[in-house]
Formats: sequence, structure tokens, C-alpha cells
Amino acid sequence: MILDICLSPALYPFYKKENDTVIVVDIFRACTTICTAFANGASAIIPVADIEEAKQYKSQGYLVGAERNTQKCDFADFGNSPFDYTQEKVKGKEIVFTTTNGTYAIEQSHGCKTLLIGAFSNIDALAKTCIKIGGRIVVICAGWNNRINIEDTLFGGAFAEKLSNENPIKLDSDAVKIALELWQSAKQDALSYIKDAEHYQRLIDNRAEGDASFCLQHNTVNLVPYYDKIDKKLKIY
Repeated sequence: MILDICLSPALYPFYKKENDTVIVVDIFRACTTICTAFANGASAIIPVADIEEAKQYKSQGYLVGAERNTQKCDFADFGNSPFDYTQEKVKGKEIVFTTTNGTYAIEQSHGCKTLLIGAFSNIDALAKTCIKIGGRIVVICAGWNNRINIEDTLFGGAFAEKLSNENPIKLDSDAVKIALELWQSAKQDALSYIKDAEHYQRLIDNRAEGDASFCLQHNTVNLVPYYDKIDKKLKIY
């Protein structure tokens, strides 16, 4: 196995290779929220990068989760908090989903061979799935408006450590080493480490700091969402 980490969607063209498995990661909060929605029974999630497209789906009667700059969009049924997607609201439902960074990263990379959704919440299930798939794995950190962020980079390091412990892997760039070193510094108390991060402050400013601690918990779900290219929907792998 080969592992690489792309620290921003803007850098993906420089990492892209044929037959890659791509893992899109947006820890605060899109990918954690996607995993939570599926754990609570959502049948599929339709990721869209554009607000206007999400509004069109809403006019057709779809449930819509929509967020920009950490705040729920006024037309939407849900925002981007994992706590919005309760079993009572999402079980058996298809949900249209658009966020500032996560769904943009999905759009940028969905032409790959296999696209998976990763978070701390499904890190063990994700590692097992990637070991079965094999080949070259690229973690794409959604970041913030194409800029690098701490929380997604931390996940990249945690995931690299986990894969290394379970399977021989080749680290394919300096980005993996950077992420690993960051994770070694933070892993004893990731929440305290991350409190100086830009996006943690955005969550505080929007009264959503409770989401942060939840999004840093490991293995709260045992599933791996993937992107179905034919249906253009996220489903469970």
C-alpha cells in the first residue's frame, strides 16, 4: 500500500494519479456529519457544492442540509452539525448536502477510482476498508477555502499511524511526514491542542464548540460512506 496526504483540495491536481482511492476528510464538520447521518439511518446523501443547486433540490421536496461559513443556510432543514441529523429526522431519507469545504472537496475529487468519506468517527472501519482495497490511498484534507487547517491534517497523521500499525505502507510524500509529526504532538489531548486552531474559533463564535469534541471522538460509527458515480450519491460501502 501507498499512502499520500493532500493538505488542500487546491493541491489535488498535483497528487492525482490513475486508480487512486481518495478519502475526503472534513473533520469540522462535514465528513463527521455525513457519517452520523448514515449511522442514524439516512438512505443516501446527495453532495452538491453549489448553494443554488441545493435550493433547486429543496424546491423539489428534498430534505436539505446546507451550511456556509459555519452557519446554517436559511432555506435548509439542517445545518452542518452532526447533532442535527437525528434518527427521527433522517431514517430512511435521502438528504441533499452542501457545505463550505467538504462538499467542494468531494466535487474536486469524485473522478477518482474510489472515493470514501473519512473522519475520526469511522477511522477504524476506514482503515480496514482501505487495507482490503489496497493500492494507492490519497487523503484529501478539505481545509478552509482551499487553505490548510489543523484538524484535517491531524486526521491525516492519525490515519497514517493507524495504517502503519496494521499493514506495511509506503509514505509517498513529505505531507504524510508533516501530518504524522503533528499528530504525535497532539494525540494525547487533541481537543486542547486544537483550541488554538482557526476553525475551532469559528465554532465558538457560532456557539457550536460542542461539535468539536464530538468530531474528535474515534469510532463512534462502524461504516464507510462512498461516492456512487452512477447515482452521484453517497452510500454506505
